[in-house]
Amino acid sequence: MSTLKMKEAALIYLDRSGGLQKFIDDCKYYNDSKQSYAVYRFNILINPSDVVELDAELGNHILHQPLKAAQVFQSVCFIAVKTLSLIGQLQTETQINIVLKLTHLPPLPSYSLDLCEFPLDYTSQRFYMIQGIVIAMTTVTKYTRGARFLCSDEACPLSKGFQYIRVHVPGATESATVRNDFLCDLCSSALEEDRKFRVLGGKNALTFCNYNSKNSVCYLNVEIKLNIYSNNVCFCSSPSDKQIVEIITAQALRAFQGCSNNQPFRFQSLTIFLRVPSGISDHFRCLLSLTSSSCWKFAAILANSFASQIVPPGTYNLLKLCLLMSLVQTSDRNKDLEDCLDILIITSDALLVDRLLNFSINLVPRGIRHPVSTEIFPTLSRNKYGTGAVSIQAGSALLAKDGICFIGDLASHKKDKLEQLQSVMESRSITVYIPGKKFGDDIDQQMTFPVQCSFWSFVDMDSSSRKNMQKPSTLIGQMDCSLIPANLVETFGLLINCNESSPCHPFLPTVQHTLKKAIDPEGLLYVASKQFATEDFEKVMVEKMITKNT
Repeated sequence: MSTLKMKEAALIYLDRSGGLQKFIDDCKYYNDSKQSYAVYRFNILINPSDVVELDAELGNHILHQPLKAAQVFQSVCFIAVKTLSLIGQLQTETQINIVLKLTHLPPLPSYSLDLCEFPLDYTSQRFYMIQGIVIAMTTVTKYTRGARFLCSDEACPLSKGFQYIRVHVPGATESATVRNDFLCDLCSSALEEDRKFRVLGGKNALTFCNYNSKNSVCYLNVEIKLNIYSNNVCFCSSPSDKQIVEIITAQALRAFQGCSNNQPFRFQSLTIFLRVPSGISDHFRCLLSLTSSSCWKFAAILANSFASQIVPPGTYNLLKLCLLMSLVQTSDRNKDLEDCLDILIITSDALLVDRLLNFSINLVPRGIRHPVSTEIFPTLSRNKYGTGAVSIQAGSALLAKDGICFIGDLASHKKDKLEQLQSVMESRSITVYIPGKKFGDDIDQQMTFPVQCSFWSFVDMDSSSRKNMQKPSTLIGQMDCSLIPANLVETFGLLINCNESSPCHPFLPTVQHTLKKAIDPEGLLYVASKQFATEDFEKVMVEKMITKNT
């Protein structure tokens, strides 16, 4: 198909989709502005399905050769500007910068990028979808979006006008756009930049964690051009956010296989999070209908049979009910920050409680077990990929957005960390202070992040190092919480005493359960395990059946 026919198809699509009218409105903004521009940037929203129906060749270019497709739309837009006299200052076609923004990609395997799968496609420079979590990001730094160059020889005809326009393209470094060794094509004299026409934009460098169904994890460092995309980038974007991923440079793909030789690489990307609820099982629907006459029966039966792989049914019911309540809170995406249900458990059987909590956090999409060797809250480090900016490591609390952050034994954390935890739980936000002098900036900065997760923790009262610290004269029904500050204890929404010696937690069933699991680790020991599988509880968390019933 000829380029002319593709341009005709592009013009027809712009007219039918309303993109042409939006382009005219954007041109009016530039024409009315008193500022001089070397580059005029336009976002064009593209629905690939509509384009393919209109013209298959143009649709193929958009999906598999987006840079060439952008040139087609660039030519169409330039002709429109000149024909309709939309921007009087515009002189050359290179001054128009077209950014194609796709509404979606075809739901086919070839358009999904899994960094953990090999071999990868090293040659394609096109759009991909990718799923994962942003675990670190830098502060916003500047880059050159467009610049005007002039021939240094005043006698040369190209010493005036807009013949030499350099525009940032996806995957390019700063030196590819602006440097001092460009030569004039006409007289071979050096080109000089007209700095008053330089157009700047902002960018973030992100560390992206990609995972797949095989529990493989790969890490990727990407660069976001904030001026190109209207979406804000943050730690752990909501699964409801659907954004298109753009990978343009093949060098980045080769780097995944260890071919980068420790050299930094860049490409533009936004993350995509897709999860679709799959409905409630028949067992739960039947149980809900049978217990509809009572506001507590449904929840009580669930708590009784919950986590039967870890503890026998009928044991630790109070703890399991509280865990289910906290898990259900995480499924409400529109909840207030104050609705998070934090749980602190006082126990003499830390191993069993630890297993139960680990099992429970896997029922929600954002269940994070905090490793002792890492930080709970954001920390600062110098970015090592050449941007010159400070990198903010997310920490477990921000990664657990809309989920659960299990921080383990509370008494194992240092005093300053416990004080920080108390402050965060009271305010539901964390402020990161960035000293300018330390990270090469003129001014100090600070960034505040909302903490949208529930914290789970426990205190092991049976530890040998703590037995001697316990008060010997504790009254019946009381708990000795002297190991942790009283103000910190009060910040937790629920304080639960799990004492295995009490009638509520009989010792013998737990021992029998442990012995049976040791003999047959994969076996289903109870009828409840067969009726209510782990997957069924995951669906309940998504659908918030418990919340609706109570």
